[in-house]
Amino acid sequence: MSLFCPLSASPATAGSGVPSLCPSFPPAPVVERGREKETTLKRILVTGAVGQIGSELTLALRERYGGPAVVASDVKLPSDSNLLHDGPFEFVDCLDPHHITRVMQIHKIDTIFHLAALLSAVAEMRPLQAWQLNVNGVVNMLEAGRQYGCALFFPSSIGAFGPETPKKRTPQVTVQRPTTMYGVTKVVGELLCDDYHRRFEMDARGLRFPGLISYRTEPGGGTTDYAVDIFRQAIAHKQYTCYLRADTRLPMMYMPDAIRAMIELMEAEPARLIHRNAYNLSAVDFTPAELADAIKKHIPEFHVDYAVDPRRQAIADSWPESLDDSAAREEWRWKPRYGLAEMTEDMLRQLRHQG
Repeated sequence: MSLFCPLSASPATAGSGVPSLCPSFPPAPVVERGREKETTLKRILVTGAVGQIGSELTLALRERYGGPAVVASDVKLPSDSNLLHDGPFEFVDCLDPHHITRVMQIHKIDTIFHLAALLSAVAEMRPLQAWQLNVNGVVNMLEAGRQYGCALFFPSSIGAFGPETPKKRTPQVTVQRPTTMYGVTKVVGELLCDDYHRRFEMDARGLRFPGLISYRTEPGGGTTDYAVDIFRQAIAHKQYTCYLRADTRLPMMYMPDAIRAMIELMEAEPARLIHRNAYNLSAVDFTPAELADAIKKHIPEFHVDYAVDPRRQAIADSWPESLDDSAAREEWRWKPRYGLAEMTEDMLRQLRHQG
């Protein structure tokens, strides 16, 4: 089978009679997509490539498919020289269709990983900006993907759930009434991807990420970022002040598992996918106190204080404690590799190695 092969044999183009949801896009050229492309090089665009997920995903994709095949894009230059020099880099504002069109045409993109977004805590401080980027940006990328016959990955989140959602082993299909602008934008994104798949047979796929933990990038404004910063502070100062309550249980995932999940989902056989947008994804769930105990096994003198931030605590309280990811396990054989102990050991080892 063809990796990242669009579902439809030919894309909707400007002359197809399919109505455009973004008339500001220039007409797309007629391009041949489909089964005849199976032996040709795939061309992948990553938006938000300088961000927490994007920076690591871009490097993993380039390792897998070759540097020239993966175009990193963002509105700012990366600090990681590998992102800039190991493959193409383009400035792309997802709110400007002409930026998107230029990159699609120059690089002949056929797969989009759309990661440009405001994260939860930042989105609550800037709700209108969050709507613009997290919703209008998705519409622009979906429309570009429709016109150019691309597959598209959309990252949703546990933020798409709300207080009325079952908190333990949250089902794949359940009540989604988030109480944050971030969550609202994620629900809208999921529905938009479903609509483009249903209406245009666009190959749109997505995941609901839990909190993500990485040693490569600094915290980026998410509610679960305490689980990143706590490791850095444990090594540097043997002390950390947590902004969530000690008993706040949330689903979490180590970044290597998250990167692998994105790639495995996009490589999965389309006929096996039922839910598409977006699959619950689970690896481990824990509280700040439990994470601190895991770190203390390696740094016995480590100590945690708590100074609860009401805004971020309210966001965390509205989210699930654990997820049922059986749909992902059944439909594309998802299986995490890192539990709390394995993640803690590797995080500390990697951060110490960075010096």
